[in-house]
Amino acid sequence: MGFMDTLKNVLSKNADKVDSAIDKVGDVVDSKTGDKYKGVVDKAQDAAKKAVAGTTPQTPPPAAPQTPPPAAPPTP
Repeated sequence: MGFMDTLKNVLSKNADKVDSAIDKVGDVVDSKTGDKYKGVVDKAQDAAKKAVAGTTPQTPPPAAPQTPPPAAPPTP
């Protein structure tokens, strides 16, 4: 599993916390800019939330069942 898969798993498992963080960051940006870019910030927040909502937990594929090799025929 690569880094991006791990990141998607973490985001999807903690989507509520990530949404809250997105809101807080947007609020900080709005306060620092005096709401000058409020529309842009809101669009960015919505896009980030949609991206998080679009992630689904990645589970590794199930392992193939291992069967023992066929037994050798008896020798006479």
